Amino acid sequence: MVSLIRDYAGRGPTQARTTIGRDTVTVVLSDTLTRGERRLVEHGEGEHVLRTRHKIQMMMRDQAVALVESALDRKVVAFMSDNHIDPDVAAEIFVLESQGAAQQSDS
Repeated sequence: MVSLIRDYAGRGPTQARTTIGRDTVTVVLSDTLTRGERRLVEHGEGEHVLRTRHKIQMMMRDQAVALVESALDRKVVAFMSDNHIDPDVAAEIFVLESQGAAQQSDS
């Protein structure tokens, strides 16, 4: 996920923690903003930074979903992504198809 964000944003977060639950994958990322984004925030443009980050997240959506599906061999049915300025953290949340539904479709 860090590499994917770096490819799209020009810089990846310096910290990442992934938690895999029964039907969810949550990735919490820290220190995500680029130097330019930090300067924008310093000059009152935090909302602009958040809008731009949201657009980047939507552009990388398909690749992020494919990454999780490939790693877990489970279908992602929902993807949510958001950023926070202070503190500088982001969250990527993937909701997986329930294992019961996946087994029924295989039958």
